[in-house]
Amino acid sequence: MRLKKMIAFIGLLWSCGPVLSQEHPSIWFAKPGLKWDAEGLPIGNGRLGAMMMGGVANDTIQFNEQSLWSGDNNWDGAYETGDHGFGSYRNFGALVVNFDGDKSSSGYRRGLNLTDGIYTASLTINKTQYKREAFASHPDQVMVFRYTAQNGRLSGRISLHSAQGASARATGNSLQFAGTMPNQLQYAAKMLLQQEGGTVTTLDSQLVFTGCKTLTLYLDARTNYKPDYTADWRGAAPRPVIEKELAAALRKTYEQLRAAHIKDFTALAAAAHIDVGTTPVALRALPTDLRLQKYAAGGADPDLEETVFQFGRYLLISSSRPGGLPANLQGLWNNSNTPPWASDYHNNINIQMNYWAAENTNLSACHIPLIDYIVAQAEPCRIATRKAFGAATRGWTARTSQSIFGGNGWEWNIPASAWYAHHVFEHWAFTKDRDYLKKTAYPVLKEICNFWEDRLKQLPDGSLVVPNGWSPEHGPREDGVMHDQQLVWDLFQNYLDAAKALNTDPAYQLKVADMQRRLAPNKIGKWGQLQEWQEDRDDPNDQHRHTSHLFAVYPGRQISLTQTPELAKAAIISLRSRSGNYGKNIDKPFTVASTIGDSRRSWTWPWRCALWARLGEGEKAGMMVRGLLTYNMLPNLLATHPPLQLDGNFGISGAIPEMLLQSHAGEISLLPAIPESWKQAGSFNGLRARGGFTVSCSWKAGRVTGYHIVSKTRQKVWVRVNGERKEIVSEQL
Repeated sequence: MRLKKMIAFIGLLWSCGPVLSQEHPSIWFAKPGLKWDAEGLPIGNGRLGAMMMGGVANDTIQFNEQSLWSGDNNWDGAYETGDHGFGSYRNFGALVVNFDGDKSSSGYRRGLNLTDGIYTASLTINKTQYKREAFASHPDQVMVFRYTAQNGRLSGRISLHSAQGASARATGNSLQFAGTMPNQLQYAAKMLLQQEGGTVTTLDSQLVFTGCKTLTLYLDARTNYKPDYTADWRGAAPRPVIEKELAAALRKTYEQLRAAHIKDFTALAAAAHIDVGTTPVALRALPTDLRLQKYAAGGADPDLEETVFQFGRYLLISSSRPGGLPANLQGLWNNSNTPPWASDYHNNINIQMNYWAAENTNLSACHIPLIDYIVAQAEPCRIATRKAFGAATRGWTARTSQSIFGGNGWEWNIPASAWYAHHVFEHWAFTKDRDYLKKTAYPVLKEICNFWEDRLKQLPDGSLVVPNGWSPEHGPREDGVMHDQQLVWDLFQNYLDAAKALNTDPAYQLKVADMQRRLAPNKIGKWGQLQEWQEDRDDPNDQHRHTSHLFAVYPGRQISLTQTPELAKAAIISLRSRSGNYGKNIDKPFTVASTIGDSRRSWTWPWRCALWARLGEGEKAGMMVRGLLTYNMLPNLLATHPPLQLDGNFGISGAIPEMLLQSHAGEISLLPAIPESWKQAGSFNGLRARGGFTVSCSWKAGRVTGYHIVSKTRQKVWVRVNGERKEIVSEQL
């Protein structure tokens, strides 16, 4: 019966458009990579990752494991990137394959398939074609690299290098190293080699291969990190785990490993798809870097926009899987021991943006590492919170920067825990997993409400404000900053919805509802703007990169076009101003170029894309997509702040669906904000809506021509389609 239902569901998706485009989305180059951040192609299994450069004479594979961190457990120490205190995420090492023979090649192509997660490279030398293939397997927890010579042979040397000072050794067909960080974190890596034909010998710390038809390399790396404060963040020694995983992988054929990887990866990558137009064949035939250049010069390339959407999902699948850590500022790819901002977890927008695409693009499982991280970090955050705000303080919050060892650095972001709670709740809102709500989400939400019950300050008129707040990263610290007020309102609403769903704690529901009613409300200022502070002092010519006081529009739900139209209008005025289109420039057309200077950041474009979408401004939302690709995207489509910072990639994949589907205002709204360039014809499949719904839709001339809404059980739901609001019953999956 389940199989029949699945087949029927696939049929529904096909009726609204293709599940996948004729060509799987990919990123490719016609040359090897020279710049790690701009030309490397990333693979990852959630825990392990590598950047593929694809050199001709030598193939350097820089790799990472998400828990290799320096530092100690000083949870409220200064923000630093050394081997003590806060610490930083670190480069694990490199696997280098050097080839003998002629180094001149022709017909070079190097690419990454975003649907199956397979990296390939091909080149010809002296009429011999060489092929390379690589993938990072989540089912088998190893990375696999295969080199093949058709009608030829492979000869050369393989070396393994630690970026933390450990010495590698060669034994039989293996290379390995192990060491201990100054913070006593153990780490180890091992590579095993299998070859077809030829011979393999050891020379010092290298493997020498001669006359081989194929080489298959299996790489694993681990630390003894454990996400458990009570265990001092330490778990099993890495070497035995690596040996076990590699031994299990070698009991399978290459084809079996590859098939298991593709099945696992494709199930996630193909779960959602958008089609917003068709790029001419001649343009699609160009390498990705050249297409990006043409797009940035003003050209149209809807397939490239679709690829960017899928690439953000690809990166989340590759850097965030259940059982592991969440994606950090660089996902999990890092070639430095002093990465920017420690490649840590910034909780005033960045880590949150990393997960905007988790629920609405059908990657709920990839959201779990963030939720597990929040739970694991709670105890050290409680300790830091009590130290900063008083020994009797209930609940917890965090500083802006966090490490994996309970570290809190830089400024206190006092509403950080409320924003974390937003993600904890959203997983429930989209999945309707009642067991998760009861055991995980509800306790987190209630404890954070306890913090704010103790923290809120009552004014003489009886209203409540967040004391000593900050509108990151903008303005002074003072009471009642709108960003903070909105986050606490969101927390309280999420708690109330959760408690109602569980039918629990009626007395505390009344307490939270009363506090929510008394929160000092959003205000409209003298030039019609949504105020950022209690005092009406917003500057209409201020173009600061942050739009913190618009949280209530997105990702929050306090302000919407249908439910609070006046506040939504004020938010539009604020956003136009922050984008450089107010004051002296009020009469200038709103363009991508009008968003200048401080506003051009990898994470700014996605947030403003989602904001404009929530405010019904499809053209402006589309301009934000173009702005990211024009100003803050590298040739390999990785986002740059600068420097490299992947929240732009993750965030745009969460923002684009807001142009096609919204579900935050008590209804499912189809095509709420699509730009003119997408209106001719298109479709989407597999996008998710709050309430446990999966939605597919097709359109022509900007009007919905067909849609299907499915859920585990048949449910009534309000739908807004082509300007009409109506109640329907969902299809049962």
